Amino acid sequence: MITEIGITAGDIWHYLDQHGKSTLKDIVKGTSSDKDRVLMSIGWLAREGHVVVERTGSDYLAYLRR
Repeated sequence: MITEIGITAGDIWHYLDQHGKSTLKDIVKGTSSDKDRVLMSIGWLAREGHVVVERTGSDYLAYLRR
């Protein structure tokens, strides 16, 4: 499972690099990954300091830390 989370984290990083600030819903759709794996992968990226996650109403917005 850790391998799949890491691969998804890479997919998310590339997606955010191309699209900029994105909602979790858009990231799930754009990476063709299931929501649970996207959430685990964003947590990994946030813990490593690669992404910032902000609450926006009923969703979350994620973007690369530059």
